[in-house]
Amino acid sequence: MTAEQLISFARGAPSLDIVDVAGLKAAAARAFDTDPAGMTAYGTSVGYQPLRKWIADKHGVAPEQVIVTNGSLQADAFLFNHLVSAGDDVVVEKPTYDRTLLNLQNLGGKVHQVTIQPDGIDVAELRGLLESGLRPKLAHIIPNYQNPAGVTLSLEKRRELLALAAQYGFVIFEDDPYVDIRFRGEALPSMLSMDTDNVVVHASSFTKTVCPGVRVGYLVGPAALIDAIAKKATNLYISPGMVSEAIVHQFCVSGDIDRSIATVSAALGERARVLAEAIRKHLPGAVFTEPDGGYFLWVDLPDDVDVDRLFPAAMKKGVAIVKGSDFLLDGGRHSVRLAFSAVTVDQIEEGVRRLATAIEEVRG
Repeated sequence: MTAEQLISFARGAPSLDIVDVAGLKAAAARAFDTDPAGMTAYGTSVGYQPLRKWIADKHGVAPEQVIVTNGSLQADAFLFNHLVSAGDDVVVEKPTYDRTLLNLQNLGGKVHQVTIQPDGIDVAELRGLLESGLRPKLAHIIPNYQNPAGVTLSLEKRRELLALAAQYGFVIFEDDPYVDIRFRGEALPSMLSMDTDNVVVHASSFTKTVCPGVRVGYLVGPAALIDAIAKKATNLYISPGMVSEAIVHQFCVSGDIDRSIATVSAALGERARVLAEAIRKHLPGAVFTEPDGGYFLWVDLPDDVDVDRLFPAAMKKGVAIVKGSDFLLDGGRHSVRLAFSAVTVDQIEEGVRRLATAIEEVRG
């Protein structure tokens, strides 16, 4: 592999070799044969009805509790726009997804970041904030294989969060696009499935299990909330992409989705393992939690490595990373997020080796 070929640990997207192109092509043909009228019409703002029902069944809720959106980022945006006004307090994880930070700040939300531990958000720290008077509108939580930290929220902490939300009257926004991409450990129940107080709104996506190009995500929540969001969505775009949603529906009902999940999980599990081995070998002093699923691994580098200097040095060596500081209101100066979703196994060791050379250059 030549130095001029960029090895990118930057993008959380699957490489083409693990996308079921043939399966999607067949699902598209079936969708056009089965329901040409439904998938070529405007449809409604809640999404393609058969897919809405499939999602509702998957989560054990009524279809009225589901809205299908153009990717889960739009589901996030709908919920944030609906619940958060300028000056409202919101809780997010520290670190958290960079676009979550940007979107909440753009709405004028007062963002409070709560530390993430290897088993998820520090519930004691959050409880302390609540006890000293913080009253957030919502807490944004990525429970499984968190972006960017790669960690999973423990069952005990899921229970504690639900209790806190009920006690202090805030919404838990369970943002869960990575849940199915699991390659180690046991699957944990969603907070949505454990919720007895109507405090959880849940979002997920077919981006990681089908492919990013379909742009199909969804929101599950109380029917009144979903209805209010659907009315706003009607004014925004009448309806989301029916063609995409109908293809995803066929992909799901045929069982192709289960095969796709198995393929993606196996490939990414191998990539995560190889990446962890390469870091141990080439980056002494790097600290990280090996993920049980998802796309990302978060690395804390020694304190004499400044990522503002590392980023351009790494690019010169032909390796792309994302700076830890992008995911934090402050801090992250010595951390990087490495995505292993788009790199093939043969690129990983070489990529980490290049990163090690860049680190040596900028140290001190």
